[in-house]
Amino acid sequence: MVKGYSSFEEIDTRLKILELQREIDQESLKLNVQNARVDLVPRLFRDSLGTKFTQNDTLKSLFITFISSKALNFIRKKRRSRNRD
Repeated sequence: MVKGYSSFEEIDTRLKILELQREIDQESLKLNVQNARVDLVPRLFRDSLGTKFTQNDTLKSLFITFISSKALNFIRKKRRSRNRD
């Protein structure tokens, strides 16, 4: 659907709005990629530790998984509280 404009000022205003929306979307994408990176790396690290310890002892594996889950939850809560400020 094509919108009709009655002046160049309306076109300029619309272009500015679209440019700002594009910048917001880019920053949102950067933030999402950063959050995914932060969430993914500890999970991979935890999983690799879990498989190493599973070969040796199941109790160690459960302990490492429990501790790493608590640490990840703590990090996520800190990040959420920091993002709210």
